[in-house]
Amino acid sequence: MTTVFRYAVFPHLQDPREPCLSLSPGRSVMAEPDYLDGDCDELIKPKKLINPVKISRNHQDLHRELLMNQKRGLAPQNKPELQKVMEKRKREQVLKAQKEEQEAHKKRSDLEIELMKRQQKLEQLELEQHKDEEEQENTPEFVKMKSNLRRTKQEADGEERTT
Repeated sequence: MTTVFRYAVFPHLQDPREPCLSLSPGRSVMAEPDYLDGDCDELIKPKKLINPVKISRNHQDLHRELLMNQKRGLAPQNKPELQKVMEKRKREQVLKAQKEEQEAHKKRSDLEIELMKRQQKLEQLELEQHKDEEEQENTPEFVKMKSNLRRTKQEADGEERTT
């Protein structure tokens, strides 16, 4: 392979000793189309395709309104479309989970229902005990002493009656 051919095919490998093969800084590597010269009237020159959406009056009005709102700082929508879709999916998942939970409650056997009732009763009793303990802790000392005296008096009266 000759050096001239190598540099013509691979312009980045140009030899600095051969100035005729180097490209000027303003020229590009890509070939320019022939129809730009204007000397060939026989050729059909390509025209830019018209986008019917951009030409439509509705699109122009909408675009103008969006630009005005952007300049004012108003958002056309509070949330982007992706965020709306994600929230919708999340809502659907929550509703689906609730439906499954309701179906699971409906499908429970009699034994499971009885166990659930007992568990609820035990939880209620524990709550009542906690409330009673809190009330006793919050009551003043003299009220506690008075209840203790009543209890001891009732115990003493009960012993006298039995004897």
